[in-house]
Amino acid sequence: MSTRSTRRPRSLRTRLLGERGAAVVEFALVAPVLVMLLIGIVECSKMFQAQSTLSSAAREAVRTMALTNSATSARTAAVNAASSLGVPAGSVTFTFSRGSSCSGAGATDTVTARVTYRQTFVSGLLGRTGVDLSGTARMRCGG
Repeated sequence: MSTRSTRRPRSLRTRLLGERGAAVVEFALVAPVLVMLLIGIVECSKMFQAQSTLSSAAREAVRTMALTNSATSARTAAVNAASSLGVPAGSVTFTFSRGSSCSGAGATDTVTARVTYRQTFVSGLLGRTGVDLSGTARMRCGG
Protein backbone atom coordinates (compact mmCIF):
# COMPACT_ATOMS: atom_id res chain seq x y z
CA MET A 1 0.00 0.00 0.00
CA SER A 2 1.44 3.23 -0.98
CA THR A 3 0.88 6.13 1.21
CA ARG A 4 0.08 9.11 -0.80
CA SER A 5 -0.66 12.34 0.81
CA THR A 6 -4.06 13.20 -0.36
CA ARG A 7 -5.08 16.75 0.07
CA ARG A 8 -8.67 17.51 0.30
CA PRO A 9 -9.65 20.60 -1.58
CA ARG A 10 -10.31 23.51 0.68
CA SER A 11 -13.90 24.35 1.15
CA LEU A 12 -15.36 27.58 -0.14
CA ARG A 13 -15.82 28.87 3.38
CA THR A 14 -12.19 28.33 4.21
CA ARG A 15 -11.06 30.16 1.07
CA LEU A 16 -13.36 33.13 1.77
CA LEU A 17 -12.21 33.44 5.37
CA GLY A 18 -8.67 33.79 4.12
CA GLU A 19 -9.65 36.78 1.98
CA ARG A 20 -11.64 38.63 4.62
CA GLY A 21 -8.72 40.91 5.43
CA ALA A 22 -8.31 41.89 1.79
CA ALA A 23 -11.95 42.95 1.58
CA VAL A 24 -11.59 45.14 4.66
CA VAL A 25 -8.52 46.83 3.21
CA GLU A 26 -10.27 47.43 -0.12
CA PHE A 27 -13.28 48.90 1.67
CA ALA A 28 -11.03 51.16 3.74
CA LEU A 29 -9.48 52.49 0.53
CA VAL A 30 -12.76 53.00 -1.36
CA ALA A 31 -15.05 54.26 1.44
CA PRO A 32 -13.55 57.79 1.80
CA VAL A 33 -13.84 58.35 -1.94
CA LEU A 34 -17.47 57.26 -1.92
CA VAL A 35 -18.30 59.45 1.08
CA MET A 36 -16.67 62.49 -0.58
CA LEU A 37 -18.61 61.78 -3.76
CA LEU A 38 -21.87 61.61 -1.81
CA ILE A 39 -21.16 64.87 0.03
CA GLY A 40 -20.29 66.57 -3.26
CA ILE A 41 -23.57 65.44 -4.80
CA VAL A 42 -25.53 66.79 -1.83
CA GLU A 43 -23.70 70.15 -1.90
CA CYS A 44 -24.20 70.59 -5.64
CA SER A 45 -27.87 69.67 -5.31
CA LYS A 46 -28.30 72.35 -2.64
CA MET A 47 -26.60 74.87 -4.92
CA PHE A 48 -28.88 74.06 -7.88
CA GLN A 49 -31.95 74.27 -5.64
CA ALA A 50 -30.83 77.68 -4.37
CA GLN A 51 -30.25 78.87 -7.94
CA SER A 52 -33.75 77.79 -8.93
CA THR A 53 -35.23 79.56 -5.90
CA LEU A 54 -33.36 82.77 -6.77
CA SER A 55 -34.62 82.69 -10.35
CA SER A 56 -38.17 82.25 -9.08
CA ALA A 57 -37.74 85.12 -6.60
CA ALA A 58 -36.41 87.41 -9.33
CA ARG A 59 -39.38 86.50 -11.53
CA GLU A 60 -41.81 87.38 -8.72
CA ALA A 61 -39.98 90.64 -7.99
CA VAL A 62 -39.95 91.82 -11.59
CA ARG A 63 -43.60 90.87 -12.11
CA THR A 64 -44.65 92.81 -9.02
CA MET A 65 -42.49 95.79 -9.99
CA ALA A 66 -43.80 95.86 -13.56
CA LEU A 67 -47.43 95.73 -12.42
CA THR A 68 -47.42 97.89 -9.27
CA ASN A 69 -44.32 100.09 -9.78
CA SER A 70 -43.59 99.68 -6.05
CA ALA A 71 -40.04 98.68 -5.16
CA THR A 72 -41.09 97.87 -1.60
CA SER A 73 -43.80 95.47 -2.73
CA ALA A 74 -41.46 93.91 -5.27
CA ARG A 75 -38.71 93.37 -2.69
CA THR A 76 -41.25 91.83 -0.31
CA ALA A 77 -42.42 89.48 -3.08
CA ALA A 78 -38.83 88.40 -3.74
CA VAL A 79 -38.07 87.85 -0.05
CA ASN A 80 -41.25 85.80 0.34
CA ALA A 81 -40.44 83.73 -2.76
CA ALA A 82 -36.96 82.98 -1.42
CA SER A 83 -37.97 82.54 2.22
CA SER A 84 -36.26 79.12 2.39
CA LEU A 85 -32.91 80.82 1.73
CA GLY A 86 -33.36 83.81 4.02
CA VAL A 87 -32.57 86.37 1.34
CA PRO A 88 -32.51 89.93 2.75
CA ALA A 89 -34.47 92.68 1.01
CA GLY A 90 -31.24 94.57 0.33
CA SER A 91 -30.06 91.87 -2.08
CA VAL A 92 -32.87 92.66 -4.54
CA THR A 93 -31.95 95.32 -7.11
CA PHE A 94 -33.87 96.81 -10.03
CA THR A 95 -32.60 98.23 -13.30
CA PHE A 96 -34.82 100.11 -15.72
CA SER A 97 -34.17 100.39 -19.44
CA ARG A 98 -35.15 104.06 -19.27
CA GLY A 99 -35.63 106.22 -16.24
CA SER A 100 -35.79 105.10 -12.63
CA SER A 101 -39.25 103.54 -12.52
CA CYS A 102 -41.98 102.04 -14.66
CA SER A 103 -44.26 105.06 -14.36
CA GLY A 104 -44.76 106.73 -17.73
CA ALA A 105 -42.84 103.96 -19.48
CA GLY A 106 -43.22 103.30 -23.16
CA ALA A 107 -44.30 100.05 -24.76
CA THR A 108 -40.72 98.79 -25.07
CA ASP A 109 -39.36 99.86 -21.66
CA THR A 110 -38.34 97.03 -19.37
CA VAL A 111 -37.42 96.46 -15.76
CA THR A 112 -34.82 93.91 -14.66
CA ALA A 113 -34.72 92.40 -11.18
CA ARG A 114 -31.64 90.74 -9.76
CA VAL A 115 -31.58 88.74 -6.53
CA THR A 116 -28.16 87.80 -5.12
CA TYR A 117 -27.29 85.25 -2.47
CA ARG A 118 -24.13 83.69 -1.01
CA GLN A 119 -24.36 79.89 -0.86
CA THR A 120 -22.00 78.48 1.76
CA PHE A 121 -21.02 74.83 1.81
CA VAL A 122 -21.51 72.82 4.96
CA SER A 123 -18.80 70.24 4.30
CA GLY A 124 -16.07 72.60 3.13
CA LEU A 125 -15.06 70.21 0.35
CA LEU A 126 -15.94 72.76 -2.32
CA GLY A 127 -14.56 75.72 -0.39
CA ARG A 128 -15.35 77.30 2.96
CA THR A 129 -16.35 80.67 1.57
CA GLY A 130 -19.05 79.42 -0.78
CA VAL A 131 -20.21 80.83 -4.10
CA ASP A 132 -22.21 83.86 -5.16
CA LEU A 133 -25.47 82.97 -6.87
CA SER A 134 -27.96 85.29 -8.53
CA GLY A 135 -31.29 85.11 -10.23
CA THR A 136 -32.22 87.60 -12.93
CA ALA A 137 -35.53 88.29 -14.66
CA ARG A 138 -36.71 90.96 -17.11
CA MET A 139 -40.22 92.08 -17.94
CA ARG A 140 -41.82 94.85 -19.93
CA CYS A 141 -43.13 97.69 -17.76
CA GLY A 142 -46.87 97.51 -17.31
CA GLY A 143 -46.96 93.75 -17.70
